[in-house]
Amino acid sequence: MNISQQRDAARPRARGTERSMARRAELIAIGRKLFADTSYDALSMDDIARQAHVAKGLIYYYFQSKRGYYLAIIQESVAELVTFAASGGELEPVDRVHRTIDSYLCYAEHNQAAYRTIVSGGVGFDTEVHSVRDGVREAIIATIAEGAYGRTDIAPLARMGLLAWVCSVEGATLDWIDRPELPRDAMRELLVKTLGGALRAIEDLAPAYRAPQPARREA
Repeated sequence: MNISQQRDAARPRARGTERSMARRAELIAIGRKLFADTSYDALSMDDIARQAHVAKGLIYYYFQSKRGYYLAIIQESVAELVTFAASGGELEPVDRVHRTIDSYLCYAEHNQAAYRTIVSGGVGFDTEVHSVRDGVREAIIATIAEGAYGRTDIAPLARMGLLAWVCSVEGATLDWIDRPELPRDAMRELLVKTLGGALRAIEDLAPAYRAPQPARREA
C-alpha cells in the first residue's frame, strides 16, 4: 500500500460536517502526544479512548483501526513537517538552505511530540511507518539539493552525502529538544556549518556537484 492509499484508508468513511473534521483533527492531536511518549504496542484502544475521553467506537469510525489511527497521525505530522522544511522557495538558493534548516528546527521545537513520532515513534515495528519516515528524509534531501544544486535529480553519491547529513540532523535535533541548551539560532548555524562540510565532501568526490559559496554577511 502506497502513501496515497494509506491516507485514503485513514480518512473517515464519510466526509461529514466541519464539526466532525474538527473532531478528527482533535483526535490526531491527542494521538501525537500519546504515541510520542508511549510505544505503539504499549497502548491499547481502550487506553487511547480513555485518555482521549471518547468512546472507542469513535476512533474506529474515523480511523477503522488502531493502526489506521497511528498511520493518520504519522501522515499528518509528515505533511506539516515537509511544508515547513520546503518553505521559502522564493529565496536565493543559499538563503533557501538556511530557511529550510531554520524551519525544520522551528517545527521540531514547537511540535516536539509530533517530531518524535516522525523520527523515532514506532519505526521499528511497521514497515509502512518506516516508509513514511523515509519519505520525510527524501523531501528534505530534495529541498537541500534544489537549493544547493538547482535540481533534485542528483547522482547517488550526492544523495548519499545529503542523506548522511539528514540522519545526523535527526539525532542532533532529538537531543536538542530534550536538552535545549543551545538557542535555535546557534543550533541552526551549527547545522548549516555541518551541511557545508557535507557539500564540500560531495564536491571533493564528485566535482560536478560544486558546493555553494557561503553568503557574505554585511557588517
